[in-house]
Amino acid sequence: MLEGKKIVVVMPAYNAEHTLAKTCEEIPRGIVDEVLVVDDCSTDRTVEVCRSLGLTVYTHPQNRGYGANQKTCYRRALERNADIVVMLHPDYQYPPKLITAMAGLIASGMFDVVLGSRILGGMALKGGMPLYKYAANRGLTFIQNLLLGQKLSEYHTGLRAFSRTVLETLPLAENSDDFVFDNQFLCQAIFFNYRIGEITAPSRYTAESSSIGFAKSLGYGLGVMLSTLQFVMQKTRVGRFRIFDAHGRHL
Repeated sequence: MLEGKKIVVVMPAYNAEHTLAKTCEEIPRGIVDEVLVVDDCSTDRTVEVCRSLGLTVYTHPQNRGYGANQKTCYRRALERNADIVVMLHPDYQYPPKLITAMAGLIASGMFDVVLGSRILGGMALKGGMPLYKYAANRGLTFIQNLLLGQKLSEYHTGLRAFSRTVLETLPLAENSDDFVFDNQFLCQAIFFNYRIGEITAPSRYTAESSSIGFAKSLGYGLGVMLSTLQFVMQKTRVGRFRIFDAHGRHL
């Protein structure tokens, strides 16, 4: 609980048995009221590890994708009366200790969305981000800032915090079930004028860090550009898309 608000951490998990416990050890339990894990039909012992740690775990009977996993995460968190939801990857790539600061920025009423940026402070390459991913990150971020009228340092982080209002009002059910869900979410938040803040998030890249291959990275990049183009078209009333429709499907 923070300033009278219930804080729920959600972790979209897939084959995270080796890093889950380490990630959970650093979650600030004095602030976080509950940790929810949604397992996307892992083939390892992720579910067993969750239960041994006393975590609330939901399972998909078949693999549905990263975006679909997040949809379940947020739906379950709202059902459990979360006021602030922090999405943390269970692969120990992002520092759980930042949860207090991120939740505080939302609880204070300053921001509606807070991102843990690997780029601020020059932390990405120091943490081991592959050079080609860094270059793609910077290039896509530059283009999106230009076309979306923003000055964010990164659109592609996996450490994010949201107010309940954001999760209840954005048409998140219209988004992709794949990796581009993250970027569509941010485009929606910008489109509907929610306040977005950032905080420096030192990241760690190890053999156990979740990562997508070149083919999926290329598909993600194309999806980012499509979302951005749809944003511009909707803003200029040249086109209309369900992900930017206030009456679209909600979680």
